[in-house]
Amino acid sequence: MSPRSPLVNEELRRRSKERLLHAAVELVNEHGYEATTLGDIADRAGSARGLVSYYFPGKRQLVQSAVHRLMHRTLEEALEREPRTEDGRERLARAIDAILGLARDRPVLMRQHMAGLLQAEGFVVCPEQRRLAELLRDTVVRHGSQDVDADYPMLRALLMGAVFAALMPGAPMPVPALRAELFKRYRLDWELGVPPDTEVPGGTDLARFFATGPGLGRPAPALRPEPEAQSK
Repeated sequence: MSPRSPLVNEELRRRSKERLLHAAVELVNEHGYEATTLGDIADRAGSARGLVSYYFPGKRQLVQSAVHRLMHRTLEEALEREPRTEDGRERLARAIDAILGLARDRPVLMRQHMAGLLQAEGFVVCPEQRRLAELLRDTVVRHGSQDVDADYPMLRALLMGAVFAALMPGAPMPVPALRAELFKRYRLDWELGVPPDTEVPGGTDLARFFATGPGLGRPAPALRPEPEAQSK
């Protein structure tokens, strides 16, 4: 058998990582962080267990990367859905609704994510987190910020605070009330974005955010591990 080309190896690596990220968000969403093991994630992904440590230093890094993927793809989908718009107020409303929607629709996953951010490691800097930051920063720019370096961190902090408030065990705040406060701060009309009781475009299937082949859907069956991973 002839050796695989670098492009084929790169595609195999991409697909392996996609399956692991997808499996991580599914399992944590279903069972919580503590009850999910790296072995569980590898088994759900149909991957060799050694591949998990080959791609990620540990469970915390894998789960944070997976949730940041879910967040940036959810935000990206909201910003680019039809009818597409360049209106900064509509885009900011969509961004707020996308992040609050995750707190509403994925409470277990997002609560575990917020708890992880309070650990000593804090943010795990990864491509997924950087893409999320880029989208939020661009939203601030399009909204007309005159001081992006100040306004972007403030938006990020306000969104994180709203998610935390929505997920506070024993004393959660209603998402519509949090939305109203954020919309008031940014002077956004209530009908912008996706108002409460409006059907969320795109549905709730996680698989569309974790493509492993030409089409979207449930990850493809496991491929053979890459030679580099086998030697780890």
